[in-house]
Amino acid sequence: MVALRASTGELIWYFQAVHHDLWDYDVPAQPTLITVRRNGHDVAAVAQATKMGHLFILDRQTGTPVFGVEERPVMQTSIPGEWTSPTQPFPIAPPPLARQHLTPDDAWGLTPWDRARCREQIASLRSEGIFTPPSLQGTVIFPGNAGGTNWGSVAFDAPRQLIVVNSSNVPTVVQLIPRAEFDAVKAANPDKEVSVQAGTPFGMRRDFDKLLSPLGLPCNPPPWGTLSAVDATSGTIRWQVPLGTTRDLAPVPISIAWGTPNMGGPIVTAGGVVFIAAAMDNYLRAFDIDSGEELWKGRLPAGGQATPMTYRLREGGKQYVVIAAGGHGRMGTTLGDYIVAFALP
Repeated sequence: MVALRASTGELIWYFQAVHHDLWDYDVPAQPTLITVRRNGHDVAAVAQATKMGHLFILDRQTGTPVFGVEERPVMQTSIPGEWTSPTQPFPIAPPPLARQHLTPDDAWGLTPWDRARCREQIASLRSEGIFTPPSLQGTVIFPGNAGGTNWGSVAFDAPRQLIVVNSSNVPTVVQLIPRAEFDAVKAANPDKEVSVQAGTPFGMRRDFDKLLSPLGLPCNPPPWGTLSAVDATSGTIRWQVPLGTTRDLAPVPISIAWGTPNMGGPIVTAGGVVFIAAAMDNYLRAFDIDSGEELWKGRLPAGGQATPMTYRLREGGKQYVVIAAGGHGRMGTTLGDYIVAFALP
């Protein structure tokens, strides 16, 4: 993230959220300008959500972290000739908003049978927590490269000093492929993400379904998607609730509130209502910002992988909430070409 002087283009400060990125942990969401009350003073700040589940809150003028950032040692590569950063930046507060570690003991399933298959699969991979480097045996990337938080960014309620963030809890698996084996692996996996990485000794295979159980559910325990409210004055999590249900994922339309992976940000109204779609079950939802209670949901004709907006046509007029419902091909949500508006009572 960089801060430029608009009149001249001069670089004022910069902040790197991940060093030597080997995980596709680019910063996917726009920064959000907020004002944080600290020690009786207002601090002009900027909040940056990341795929890692980290929320960095920085002084807008200097780039200094409001709550501090620690450079912590992380796992190193086992690949000859490869280089990994010895440390990565971790915000002291708030705590991670997405899970960052997956072990065989964490394996989840609806039955002992599929849980055992998940346990075996996790055990076969390198999985030492966030920033575990890609490997030849295959590495668990958790959160996966979709997040944590992806596009849409965060919403901020200034009077309550609450930052609202949606996150996903689903891993991916990355495996390095020696150059001599790449063509054969690519041909054998025409429907998988197998990338050449030209100019390097290795290609790469990234799997989104390798850590699914035989029943097609994630091998890590739910919730697989959450909505959180972070107190900007203390850096603590005020509440965190599942976001999304199995309504459009299960073979039969059963709505179990396990949360789903999600893309698309929230908005907050002056009345303290959070609106967000984002999840994989084709709903726009309203939540109480003070408690996280779901207040309402409206059915969408396609996936709502977008950030809603709200407006009035005139002062004192009826308020509307509108969202683009177009779906998302790689997430597998219903595709469409809709703009859907709801009127607030």
